[in-house]
Amino acid sequence: MHVTRTDWLESVRGDMRGSELQNGSTIMGEHAAKTSAQADNLLYKRVLLKISGEALMGPGQFGIHQETVDRIASQIKEGLALGVELCLVIGGGNIFRGLSMAENGMERASADYMGMLATVMNALAMQNALESVGVHTRVMSAIEMTSVCEPYIRRRALRHMEKGRVVIFAAGTGNPFFTTDTTAALRAAEMGCDAVMKGTQVDGVYSADPKKDPSAQRFDELSYMEVLKRDLRVMDQAAISLTRENHIPIVVFSLGSEDGVVGALTGRGKYTIIKD
Repeated sequence: MHVTRTDWLESVRGDMRGSELQNGSTIMGEHAAKTSAQADNLLYKRVLLKISGEALMGPGQFGIHQETVDRIASQIKEGLALGVELCLVIGGGNIFRGLSMAENGMERASADYMGMLATVMNALAMQNALESVGVHTRVMSAIEMTSVCEPYIRRRALRHMEKGRVVIFAAGTGNPFFTTDTTAALRAAEMGCDAVMKGTQVDGVYSADPKKDPSAQRFDELSYMEVLKRDLRVMDQAAISLTRENHIPIVVFSLGSEDGVVGALTGRGKYTIIKD
């Protein structure tokens, strides 16, 4: 049979396409296998992720660093791929710190309300970053502002999570004199979360600030009472008490680490766990 140059080229191209498809399938298969293995090691089914407002500043001293927000959003997406249900509480310290302003003479209640509005801005920034990578989200505010986000209704928030959406809780508890750490503990209890994961700038809990004190001792595990007795200030006392009463462990990890959210979810990352 006579084979023309055109026939030969088509044959070569077909072989190349087949090879590319096979290689692509192999890579996808390896990724799926890795994700499946990680999912098998998942420690928690439903978690609340607490992120400080300062974590969104990145290398800056104020405001929102988009690259940092995008990186955190990617970590959250990786965690969701394991099958976990996730909700978020984000602080507002990168924009406004109510307690600091109160110390400088502003009425505490007014300062706290301003801080709550800062958390709404951060929540909207994170919503935008998550949805840009294909993650469905809902922002729910404790202070009603229906043209911007949904009001917080517990049962509605639960339905959102059951449908695979990430719920971002904004505006704290809606009341002054309560921190976003306390909000995180409260929402975790209301949502029936298995753990509160606190993403910070260090890889766990230390006896002192490791950036200021190189001799600071790092802890792998602590009890709630040890945290309170040592005054370690991982979260405020109200938040620690709430998690303790509801038997919700607190996992403190670094958002800047390579494993990040996935490492804390699967137990292969570096973190400190606080529990009974």
